[in-house]
Order: sequence, then C-alpha cells, then structure tokens
Amino acid sequence: MRPLVPSHVETLKPYVPGKPIEETEREFGLKGVIKLASNENPLGPSPRAVEAMRNASGATHLYPDATSFHLVRKVAAHVGVKPEQVVLGSGSNELIELLIRTFTSPEDEILLCQGSFSAYRISAQAHGRPFVEVPMREGYQYDLDAMAKALTPRTRMVFLANPDNPTGTAFGREALKAFLAKVPPEVLVVHDEAYFEFVDWPEYGSAVELLGQHPNLVALRTFSKIHGLAGVRLGYGIMDARLAAYLHRTRMPFNLTVLAQAAGMAALDDTEHVRRTREVNQAGLRYFAAELPKLGGTLTHSHANFVFVDFGRPSVALYEQLLRKGVIVRPFAGQGFAHHVRISVGTPAENARCVQVLKEILS
Repeated sequence: MRPLVPSHVETLKPYVPGKPIEETEREFGLKGVIKLASNENPLGPSPRAVEAMRNASGATHLYPDATSFHLVRKVAAHVGVKPEQVVLGSGSNELIELLIRTFTSPEDEILLCQGSFSAYRISAQAHGRPFVEVPMREGYQYDLDAMAKALTPRTRMVFLANPDNPTGTAFGREALKAFLAKVPPEVLVVHDEAYFEFVDWPEYGSAVELLGQHPNLVALRTFSKIHGLAGVRLGYGIMDARLAAYLHRTRMPFNLTVLAQAAGMAALDDTEHVRRTREVNQAGLRYFAAELPKLGGTLTHSHANFVFVDFGRPSVALYEQLLRKGVIVRPFAGQGFAHHVRISVGTPAENARCVQVLKEILS
C-alpha cells in the first residue's frame, strides 16, 4: 500500500524555536527569566506600532485588505522601488515557502549553505524539493566560490543569508556581484537580509541595489528584528515585478492581519526607535566581544543582533545549565556546531546578567 505520509515528510525534522520564558519559569520554578535566544528586539516594539495596533483592534471582525494596499506603497517608498516589486508575507518565513512553492518543482534542486538558517532546508524538504548543501569556509563564512561551482542544470533556486544566522558573518557587495555573475538567469537567487539594518560595514550591499541588473534576484526583509514586531509576523520581499506577480497568484488571501498592516505602517515612521535599537545593539556587541573571551569564548565577528560563541564544551549541556539559572540562549549542536551557542543582544542589564551567570558556570 502507498504510505499515508510521504517519505520527505516522515523524515522531516521540524524547526526548533527558542524556549519561551513562561515555559522555563514553570519548568524550573523560576521568576525573572531572561530570553536571549531568538534575536528579538530588547526594546520591544515601536510605541507607535503598539498604538496603531490598539487603534486597529476594533476592526478585527472584518477581513483585512487582501492587497495590503497602503503598506505595500509605504514599503515601496521606504525601500525606493515600485509597489509592483513588493510582496508582503506573514514573516519572511512565509515568503521562503512561497518562493519554493511558486518557482520550483520536485525535479529541481535548491542550493544551500550547510549550517546556515535551517528554515531553508526545512521548507525545501517540506515541499519535497531536493537540496544540496555546500560547507562553509574557514571562519564560518559562506563559500560563494564553492556554491557557484555546485550549480548544475537542475539548480533552480539558491538561498543566501547575509548576514548569516546563526553565525552572524556576512559577505560584501563585491562578493555578491561576483557570485551573481556566475549564476544562470533561470536560477533564482534569494538574498535574505533579515539583519541588514544592524550592519555597520561599508562593504556590505543589499540585493535591492542589484535588482536592475539581475531580474532573477530577490531580497527578503523582516519587521521582526529591528522593528520589534516578531509576534505580529510581518516580512517583505523585493523583486522584479514579473516575479512578484507570480507570488501573488500562489499566496494565501488575507495573509496579513489588520494588526500587522497597522503595525507595519507605524513602525516604518518610527525612525527614532530604529536608531535606539541600533545603538543598544552596537553597545551589546561590543560588551560581549570584550567579556566573553575572558571566559574562554571564541566569537565570530557578528554583523547582526547576536553573537555566535564557542566555549569549547558541549553546547547543549551549557544551555541547560544556563536555563537552570534563568538565562535562555540557543545551542546549535543540531546544526553541526557542537560547542556553539547563539546569544542575542539584550538590554545592558540582561547582557550583564548573562555574563555573570556564565562566569558562575564556567569558573
């Protein structure tokens, strides 16, 4: 008999999110747990976004605008593109799913970087799409030369996380241009820029800059990080208008809630909240870079809002010790980084508490 569950679903390992604060407090009988596991904004959402959602909440008995007319135009003006080039999603994760569903078939292959954002691999397998993973080069960097050599006639899509999650590393504008020059026009290149607002590196370049030369290029962005709207689920893709039109054929109707549309509109106007978030993040990165090596940690140079640290010991055991002391981080043994944990930048007080608890455990 034909099995009820396809083999690609039977063998699929689901995404494991960061442990919630409430669950940790309940499990260990703790109070005041801090979560530095999911790269959330420690300042919370924009106050303007909160107020906009409060005002919009009275309309939640109505279906939302299916085209997100006003938010699409707001995003387009913010980025400097035409509205026809913008596709909004329930988080950038929905856009990853949409891109795979719309532009690939089971006969195609998807090219990935091994150890990079696991959602690409999970989404590819969930859709029954074969994928090839190219190992990182030294320093936990994308090996774009090796990825270019791995392209075959079956390759239909390439995912690039830049800055990368979980490593925090990034590659520059010229490296991206050189890679794109080697990619056939029928292969879609998805440049995931979820953390681009945190980058302080002149050599970094957004895919948006290159869309005119490469109509097979897509830039993905999110409101979850710099804007602090992870709980709302709101992301967007910027691409050639012809590609966007096909995504609109396959996306679910009403994919953005009334609250998400209102929050996104207000968040884009709150430039002060974005500035403060960048400032807090840069200070946190500097603090961790100064303090964690004193505890034996080896860090990558992070271009995001977290640090990726090797403490030279099994990461899952360290993660569990931190949990028992009320600090949630993320271990990455399941992705091949046996000794690495990812620590999100929190408030100055949260960062200091994390370091103090690490001192107690590692001493």
